Amino acid sequence: MYAEILIEYPTKKIDKYFTYLIPLHLRGVLKRGMKVKVYFGSKEVNGFVISIKNDYHEEYELKEIIEIVDQELILNEELMNLGLYIKEKTLCPLIMAYQTMLPPSLKIKDNNTNYNFYKNYLVLNKSKEEISSYLNNYKKENNQTKLLNDLLLNDKVLKSDYQAYSIKALLQKDLIKEIKEQEYRINKSLDQTLIKNTLNEEQEFSYNSIINTKEHAVFLLEGVTGSGKTEVYLNVIDNVIKNGQTAIMLVPEITLTMQIVNRFYDWFGSKVAIFHSALSNGEKYDEYLKILRGDAKIVVGTRSAIFTPLKNIGVIIIDEEHSDTYKQENTPRYNAKDIAIERGKYHHCPVILGSATPTLETRARAIKGVYKYLHLTKRAGEGTLPNVTIVNMTDELKKKNFIFSEILLQKIQENLNKELQTIILLNRRGYSTIISCSKCGFTYKCPNCDITLTYHKSSNNLRCHYCGYTIKNASICPNCGEDALNYLGLGTEKVENELKKIMPKARIIRMDQDTTSTKGSHEKLIQKFKNHEADILIGTQMISKGLDFPLVTLVGVINADTSLNIPDFRSNEKTFALLYQASGRAGRANFKGNVIIQTYNPDNYVLNCVKENDFTKFYNYEMNNRRMLKYPPYYYLVSLKVVSADYNLALENATKVVQFLKENISKESIILGPTTANLFKFNNLYRFQAVVKYRFDDKLMPALKALDEIYVNDNKVNLEIDINPERI
Repeated sequence: MYAEILIEYPTKKIDKYFTYLIPLHLRGVLKRGMKVKVYFGSKEVNGFVISIKNDYHEEYELKEIIEIVDQELILNEELMNLGLYIKEKTLCPLIMAYQTMLPPSLKIKDNNTNYNFYKNYLVLNKSKEEISSYLNNYKKENNQTKLLNDLLLNDKVLKSDYQAYSIKALLQKDLIKEIKEQEYRINKSLDQTLIKNTLNEEQEFSYNSIINTKEHAVFLLEGVTGSGKTEVYLNVIDNVIKNGQTAIMLVPEITLTMQIVNRFYDWFGSKVAIFHSALSNGEKYDEYLKILRGDAKIVVGTRSAIFTPLKNIGVIIIDEEHSDTYKQENTPRYNAKDIAIERGKYHHCPVILGSATPTLETRARAIKGVYKYLHLTKRAGEGTLPNVTIVNMTDELKKKNFIFSEILLQKIQENLNKELQTIILLNRRGYSTIISCSKCGFTYKCPNCDITLTYHKSSNNLRCHYCGYTIKNASICPNCGEDALNYLGLGTEKVENELKKIMPKARIIRMDQDTTSTKGSHEKLIQKFKNHEADILIGTQMISKGLDFPLVTLVGVINADTSLNIPDFRSNEKTFALLYQASGRAGRANFKGNVIIQTYNPDNYVLNCVKENDFTKFYNYEMNNRRMLKYPPYYYLVSLKVVSADYNLALENATKVVQFLKENISKESIILGPTTANLFKFNNLYRFQAVVKYRFDDKLMPALKALDEIYVNDNKVNLEIDINPERI
């Protein structure tokens, strides 16, 4: 018998199967999807079994499979086929598709770390009658008798709860023995006192529409902020679990995972597994095995959780479906929403896309009837949508108000007086975004990426937010030696410092990538704010969606123009979503909410749609723009980036790529470029870009595959193809 093996090297040059002989002792044991060790050349490597066959017709002498690396880890039939789907849709090497599906501790590369976690227990080594007789004769109370009495009441006890000398004495008497059991690091119990909210009429209609669908369908659950979409999710999942099926729930941010997962633990207890990047390798290993063994019925997590090996899935939910974090930016460039729909088809189950601000593509499909459209138009309970005020910062500058407007400071102070809470959003971390010299014009830039470095005052560092390059800040200009450095621009760290000066008694928490880099920091900060141990939460977009704090009645947005000025066809959509979602954090309980949006462009149509809480008005406006400019959802996009350390080589090949496309795809498709990419220099590599806009083009995919093949063996130029990119 023979096996076709896909080896661990993630390169397109050897993106094919290699045949190995199955040794006698592995025949009948080896299965498709298992991880095995084989010789590749003279080196031992790992690989996946793609298929097992009886015949081999080549004349080459075959090597034997050395061993099975892990008999428990098997990529099932669904995931094996899903890997082929990802390869086809993203043009990535197949091994990279499979690698993406696994947590770090289980990836195919050679890894000798044992992530199994055990606890030591004590059990009786004699019958209960013999132990009772021993205790009656012993007639003395001490730590030994306490341990034996505890074991008479319980089948086992934790060894660490008892004194070592008592254990040793009882072991020597052969009355007890020690056992070791594998444990999951994360194991929660359900909340028996949990009171489940009654669904309102709109929620009930949405719930019934979903659970009464007996086949695969995609639902858009659009609901204003605070409308109770999570309650619908929980009830749908409850129904699915009662029917003996499983569920996946994706959220875009770790921040949201922490808050939502506690509600899931309270409702479902240890049936829940969580999966996100903040878990340790050991925790990911445990959660994956819990899912693989069928001990978990519900998975809650970020993008990669869509690949967890649940069987018999009854529903897949993508919360905040508008978030661009569902699209992976490096190879393989998949979108978790596409994977969810593909898995939904396989399991014949509904897929729910939920958001207050769905992407234009999703809403358009719902309106056309491609997706089923469900709409929650009002907030659950007593909550009402907040009042939104737009402040013209040009007028505030005349009053010397550079960061905070008069009305924002006034409203913050009122909240402090009433013991209510405030959220301040600025979607840029750091202290200052530009440091330049007023004498010679020098500006600190990243030598690898040719973009300005951001100043972080707490560490006195200048940092590149793309490649991570960091240097210490100097007090004088490194170019002319003058003490003339100006700190320009604004980040969350500076907002925090300035607000502390104005309101020294206010308790302030800052939440951005700098303050949430350590394990568990997201959860601690959110819990601290939820417990009202802070009055003001300052943060980037990670605080803008999904969070629910009853005492938050004010949201302030600093520099609302920032995302409007990004050169991206989605900038209006992303700005509206960010501001509308951030606004939705205010007034979610019985208190009326207020939102202050500070801008230098108060007449902007997008901002005024936010002010009016009118997503439909914004949708119609933006769809008209997209139609005229031939962008999604009216056209599909493909981005092609030509990357090289040599500027001239990158430009020359970008021109060749465009010429190849002109000769090989439909004349109706539109080709833009080549131009420099938005981030032109990154990690000392030059990047040129071409974009294809198309509607129906049978020639496009074969042309992209042919281009991909052309650059497989080029060591100096890399071609990055992104189908349906989030940004161009």
